[in-house]
Amino acid sequence: MNALLDDCPHRHARLSLGKVVNGNVQCPYHGFEFDGSGRTVKVPALGRSSEIPKYLRALSIPVYETHGIIWLWYGNGDPSKPPRFFDDLDGLSAYSEYSEVWSVSLPRAVENQLDVFHLPFVHYNTIGRGGKTLVHGPLVKVLDDYSFIIYPFNEVDRGQRPLRGNEIDASRLRNYLWFIYPNVWENYISRNMRIIAFFAPIDSSSTKIYIRLYMRVTSVKVIDRAITKLLMPFNTYVLHQDRRVVLTQSNDIMYDKLIHADYPIALYRRMYLKDKELNKLLGNAPQKLHE
Repeated sequence: MNALLDDCPHRHARLSLGKVVNGNVQCPYHGFEFDGSGRTVKVPALGRSSEIPKYLRALSIPVYETHGIIWLWYGNGDPSKPPRFFDDLDGLSAYSEYSEVWSVSLPRAVENQLDVFHLPFVHYNTIGRGGKTLVHGPLVKVLDDYSFIIYPFNEVDRGQRPLRGNEIDASRLRNYLWFIYPNVWENYISRNMRIIAFFAPIDSSSTKIYIRLYMRVTSVKVIDRAITKLLMPFNTYVLHQDRRVVLTQSNDIMYDKLIHADYPIALYRRMYLKDKELNKLLGNAPQKLHE
């Protein structure tokens, strides 16, 4: 399996508007054809007998397929390890999936899922019912340089003092959010239910979001999968409650004024701002990264 950057090296037309011809990608503009390595194998204007200039190469992107997802590596060199994934699925294998594109930057899409105190307002009639506006902590367990777990602990505000993160006993909390940088998120709802999100940047101002609902209700996988499909419309509705608000945000995150409850977002931003390769890719990307 191969992937090419959605950008013809000739005059930068989008290759995704072209087609596959004899296993090669044909540019829609002038018919240049590229193989999986990015090598130009045909330039119609030069004729069949002419030598093709070696500098005419499309950018080939290393690809890894695992967990039912195709991963693209945009870093320098080849990825040294398979993409990291969650090791707490406990044999959960039945799931349904939904995806859509949001006209927001990757950080805005990701940060919405790291936000622990928007629920009573954005999701007031779904997962945020109960008016739990007071945020304790939040307690965050940093696993390594690229992942952390959030233990949300919110309550109805009765005038009590919000607890600091180090005052919270994580063993009392059943649910958690697990984030693996740069773009994979898990909501641990129960031993038999998880929601996992993948965030795929298309360019500097649009992101494709994939949502998976994993469930184990019976011992029959096909039945469990059918149940997840029945429940997916609810998850889509919740996602659209988020979308309604997130689409109104500016993509420039540098002028946000964060508070203590935004600690998970601040932690993510430290990772993101250190990631020079991803910042360069998204910040200087008139072309589409993928679609």
